Amino acid sequence: MAVKNNFNKTQEFSESIINTVREPLIVLDHDLRVVTASRSFYKFFKVVPEETVEQLIYDLGNKQWDIPKLRELLETILPEKTTFDDYEVEHDFATIGKRIMLLNARQIQRVPGKERIILLAIEDITERKQLEDLLTESEERYRRLFETASDGIVLLEKQEGKITHANPATEKMLGYNKNESIGNKLQDIGISLDKNDFQTTMQNLNKIGILNYDDVPVKTKSGHHIDTDIYLVDRARLVQCNIRDITERKLAEAKLLETLSSLKKAVDTTIQVMVSAIEVRDPYTAGHQIRSADLAGAIAAEMGLDQLKIDGIKLAGSIHDIGKLSIPSEILSKPTKLTNIEFSMMKEHSRIGYEMLREVESPWPLAQIVYQHHERMDGSGYPRNLKREEILMDARIMAVADVVEAMASYRPYRPALGIEAALEEIEKNKGILYDNVVADACLRLFRMKGYTLDLKKD
Repeated sequence: MAVKNNFNKTQEFSESIINTVREPLIVLDHDLRVVTASRSFYKFFKVVPEETVEQLIYDLGNKQWDIPKLRELLETILPEKTTFDDYEVEHDFATIGKRIMLLNARQIQRVPGKERIILLAIEDITERKQLEDLLTESEERYRRLFETASDGIVLLEKQEGKITHANPATEKMLGYNKNESIGNKLQDIGISLDKNDFQTTMQNLNKIGILNYDDVPVKTKSGHHIDTDIYLVDRARLVQCNIRDITERKLAEAKLLETLSSLKKAVDTTIQVMVSAIEVRDPYTAGHQIRSADLAGAIAAEMGLDQLKIDGIKLAGSIHDIGKLSIPSEILSKPTKLTNIEFSMMKEHSRIGYEMLREVESPWPLAQIVYQHHERMDGSGYPRNLKREEILMDARIMAVADVVEAMASYRPYRPALGIEAALEEIEKNKGILYDNVVADACLRLFRMKGYTLDLKKD
């Protein structure tokens, strides 16, 4: 009786140990029938002990274990050996779907003189294999990108910065083949990034993950120089150095700048011809346009607008009265007050100026600025009675500059009213006729920053 009790206690102890194992574990007798299994086994394979104990392992869970690999291991290999380790099997199980597992088995003799039992440990490696496959796929994709990239790419080891790999584009760009590149440093293939030693560069790279070097001159193997942009990227075990040849791009940019400069000169010449044409017919109008343009540009700068917008406003200002070319000169220079009919004709200059400029290609809305420079915030302006947001900011600036210069200047039909009268007009009607922000910027220019108009008599 004592021997039987000791046996039972030994079995209970063994089962207690089995149940502490996290991975699925199953105990088989010499006939490959289940003696017991760990709780983790039942949980993982979604079976219960009643359906498991004393069953052939192949019959478990609707014969879901009836797979050739397991049969080979248990019936062929194991009888000849006491163990097998890390045998990988894949099967579409009825209860848990397709899984990939590692099997490890041990034959042991639980009681002297008795037949051996088999401990079968199971490790589910499905997710690990999937990650390995993804990593392999990712590495293959990276290799293809590395080999086919149009940019030069070299990989550097982190300790001393020696080149471990160089792609074909690097050889084509710099002229050094792989044997001449690998094992050397960047400076050995004509690339000098900065005055820091490589370790300092690595410390900087570790902080931000990527370092950019713009417009780096590189000397090729043949001795000529190319312009490049270079990027260092931290790749955990290595440093990736991308080399982009920007020589052609820089030449194209220089050519474009040259073309733009020529176009600007052509536009400036055209504008000057227009201004000269106006000056011939009405010198007062010509002088007014130049001064208005300067003031409009100063107001735009005071408002913090970018230089491109300022340039457009000044250009529009220099021709904002171009439509007056169509107005009879006797009306333009009439020394007395205009009649209603004459004033109606004069008001047409905004529309006519728009018609003259609307087909002109420009980065600025020149035609619309000319069209709108007599519009007012409350809708009382002309020719379309636009209000507030309907009026371009460029035109709102032009409106204030136009009024200030016109009031401050001499005209054949009246003496100059003076700059103070002009500023009082802007201050009194800001928010009504004139944009608040534009008006405030104009007042600051004159009253706080000493801006002046050149009001010499035309």
